[in-house]
Amino acid sequence: MPTIITHAVVGIASGKTIAIEKKTFLFWTLSVICPILPDADVIGLGLGIPYGHFFGHRGFFHSPFFALILSLIISLTFFRERVFSKSWWKILLYFFIITASHGILDAFTNGGLGIALLSPFDNTRYFFPYTPVEVSPIGARAFFTNQGLKVLASEIKWIWMPLLILCISLIIIRKILQNNVNDRKVQSRLS
Repeated sequence: MPTIITHAVVGIASGKTIAIEKKTFLFWTLSVICPILPDADVIGLGLGIPYGHFFGHRGFFHSPFFALILSLIISLTFFRERVFSKSWWKILLYFFIITASHGILDAFTNGGLGIALLSPFDNTRYFFPYTPVEVSPIGARAFFTNQGLKVLASEIKWIWMPLLILCISLIIIRKILQNNVNDRKVQSRLS
C-alpha cells in the first residue's frame, strides 16, 4: 500500500483542484480521512482476520463499492441540506473518487496479495500490470526504516510529482478560463 501520508496527499490535492469557493474545515478533514480510511482494515489482522479474507487487508474496504457506500454516507450525513442538488452530486462524486483512489493506488504497488477491486461481487485480488510503487510496510515502527524511506521516495516519484503537475495544470486552466469569463463580462459592459 502507499503510505497513509500519500493517501492524505491525494485527498488534499484533489480538494485543491476542485476548490473554487472556500471549503470548510469539515470538507478538508473528510478529504484527508476518506482516502486513508480503507486501511483501517489492517486492524483485522490483529483480530485474527486473515489477510485474504473478504474483510481482510486490501479486501472489501479497498473496493470502489465501499467507496460508493462511504461517499453516500458522508454526503447524506454532512451535506444533507443540499441532498440531490447539483452541488450535492458533485460532493458525492468527489468523495467517491478520493476514497476509490486508495484501492487504485494500492493496485500499483509491488507487494501484498493484491486488491479486491470487484468486491463484494468477486473477492479476487488484483494488481495492475505495471506496479512501480514500493509497497509500504504495515505498522508505524516498520515505516521508520530504510525500507520506509525507500517507499516514500517511490511515492514522491510516482504519485506526488504527477499529482503536483496535475494540480498546477488544473489551477492554471481554471484561472485562464476565469480570466476569459471576466474579459467577456468587461467587453459586454463596454459594448
